Amino acid sequence: MLHNFQTDWLAKWAYYTPDKFFLREHNRDRRWSFGEFNTRTNALANYLTKELGVKIGDRIAVYSKNRTEYVQLFLACVKSGAILVPLNFRLTPRELDILIGDAEPKIFFYESEYREQSQKLQTLKNIPVQKSIEEITKFLTGDVDEIDFTPSRLFAEDDVVMILYTAGTTGLSKGVMINHRMLFWNAVNTCLRLDINSNDHTQSYAPFFHTGGWNVLFTPFLFHGASHTILQNFDAELILKLMEKEKTTLLFGVPTMLQMMSDLPYFKEADLSNCRYAIVGGAAMPIPLINIWHQKGIPIRQGFGLTEVGPNCFSLHQDHAISKKGSIGFPNFYFETKIVDDNGIEVGVNEIGELWLRSPVVTPGYWRKEKETNESITDGFFHTGDLVCKDEDGFFFVVDRKKNMFISGGENVYPAEIEKYLYTNETVKEVAVIGVPDEKWGEVGKAYIVIKENVSTTEEEIINYCKGNLAKYKIPKYVQFVSEIPKTDAGKINKLKLLEIHKQQTTK
Repeated sequence: MLHNFQTDWLAKWAYYTPDKFFLREHNRDRRWSFGEFNTRTNALANYLTKELGVKIGDRIAVYSKNRTEYVQLFLACVKSGAILVPLNFRLTPRELDILIGDAEPKIFFYESEYREQSQKLQTLKNIPVQKSIEEITKFLTGDVDEIDFTPSRLFAEDDVVMILYTAGTTGLSKGVMINHRMLFWNAVNTCLRLDINSNDHTQSYAPFFHTGGWNVLFTPFLFHGASHTILQNFDAELILKLMEKEKTTLLFGVPTMLQMMSDLPYFKEADLSNCRYAIVGGAAMPIPLINIWHQKGIPIRQGFGLTEVGPNCFSLHQDHAISKKGSIGFPNFYFETKIVDDNGIEVGVNEIGELWLRSPVVTPGYWRKEKETNESITDGFFHTGDLVCKDEDGFFFVVDRKKNMFISGGENVYPAEIEKYLYTNETVKEVAVIGVPDEKWGEVGKAYIVIKENVSTTEEEIINYCKGNLAKYKIPKYVQFVSEIPKTDAGKINKLKLLEIHKQQTTK
């Protein structure tokens, strides 16, 4: 068992440096020290347990954009033993119902902006307590009593503190359980590789329904007593100006974000000299873009990870950003790696195989999905589904992503989920979705569709059919009607062939 001081990092820093700056929210221009935020979060934890009846293991779902109340709820869960369930605010009510039905939360907090959307949820009737997240703003800004909050028992490192939903290649969402052990070892790994210290500062704008929003920098920074500015969303020019004003020391983003920032006229004049480097994930960063940031004096540290492991698993040092183009670098400190063939046998140097990872940061599994958990973990090694190779210098390279997943604007998109929905359209006989290159978003969806006999439809009608039922980033940008979809010898859809067809069409 762990003493709760070992899991409650906020309380520890409030004890060490109560007056040190911890958090600022840009929208309301409010700031809190470690000591004040800890006092206020103790009061919130007391409210959740004493007034709302939250017990250890109860789920608290949050349907909101980034805001300080969200952070406070997470840290109140750390203190009380509840489990935070962040919900993707970009999903439709149909998609959200699936997640809520799986998590069965006791409390549902929604931002007032999403009140109307919330009322469309079929699962709402099953949630005992429903409140706007603004109702707990009083714990951030109002008068609160100083409470030495104590949970009903000590926590174990395997106690789950968060469930993050990630869609699988089957199109079915799976809740990745994040426990105290994962948070601790991810923080240790991250600090060791990124040289984080208590004087570091950054802006937090990655959405909190992503592991990137919590675990790339936020929880490692909290572990190390560093500070954050919370932003509601990504705003390229605002972030550049805040980096200059707040003397940001580390920047995190996906290549699309860094491209948008560097495209701004203000980029040339912005003083970013305090920034040691930018951490980039989600996709490989193009060399020309790396050069632009290097010329600005900001080295690029490319990384790799996944919700189920870490997520800070690999890091490519900035010194190798050009010489090892496309590499994800070396595994972080406390990792064991295997690259295996279909039989689980390790392959040789420069040979392609599936990446397996073993580490204290591997998830204990998927929420209420024992079968999927057992299929994903062998002797502690998590099967990432990513095809990689390792060169003679020990640098890792991703050859292909998890089966057919693609990344659009930093969002993981799983074609099977889109295909499953398109099959509900009465005109669709067969469909296959692939990710294709896009200048703005990195990749977007393209649907190849065989329509049924004696019916007709158009590209516009198919796209409109998706609107309101699939999140915007999942809706295919392109639709192409074909007489047949290519198959492999085993009768499976040949998506590599579809990619070849698309390349031929776009290079003519």
